Amino acid sequence: MASPIIELEKVSVRFGQVHLLEDVSLQLDPGRCLVLLGPSGEGKTTLLKVMAGLVEPHSGSLKLHGVDPKKTTRSERQNLFLEMGMLFQKNALFDSMTVLENVLFPMREVSDLSPNQQIILANDLLEAVELDHSKNLFPHEISGGMQKRLGVARALSLKPKIVLYDDPTAGLDPITSKKIAALIQDLSKKEGVSTVIITNDMMRAFQMADDIAFVYNKSVDWIGPPDIAKASKSEPFHSFLRGKSFA
Repeated sequence: MASPIIELEKVSVRFGQVHLLEDVSLQLDPGRCLVLLGPSGEGKTTLLKVMAGLVEPHSGSLKLHGVDPKKTTRSERQNLFLEMGMLFQKNALFDSMTVLENVLFPMREVSDLSPNQQIILANDLLEAVELDHSKNLFPHEISGGMQKRLGVARALSLKPKIVLYDDPTAGLDPITSKKIAALIQDLSKKEGVSTVIITNDMMRAFQMADDIAFVYNKSVDWIGPPDIAKASKSEPFHSFLRGKSFA
């Protein structure tokens, strides 16, 4: 059996005296999609940032492909995190760059591909997300759903083995959110990418997830595959799933 592609063991994060995560352990297996559910303000985005190396745990350990980044050289650490893409909740697109330039930006910064190869790959990604006819437009000139698709294309631009998505369907209508979820699934399978996704859209969670974890009270409960999650009576997950108050 393959070892986890991401593994957190007893990770805690605090900011001053405020605890953001407490004793969190979970793993992402190769080729799987892990969906993180839970109320706002309970640590989901912080957890994603720990995985991405953007937040340093106060205690506990993070391993990527079985390797602890803190025990590597600077170049080895950089290479580990270059195998990871991320779609931020607000997309984090560059307003002064065209659609094509937004996808090219990560490649121009760190890729070994030639300029011509970068353009070919960027165009292929834009075609995959159905934005090839909008490549010369700027982010403010395209819709919210198109901006999400652009964010997905840019997250895949360095051919990562892992992609982290922070609420990729937030603010979208049901039809568009379903399309974005299907796009993430299709591209993940095509590219052999493992994914971690934050969402509180239950329909999309069950559409995308191979496994579900519940983030609550700064900790994580492992729930399991969608069919197990739907039948779970475990509290407070059971109440959360049904939109009931449990505070």
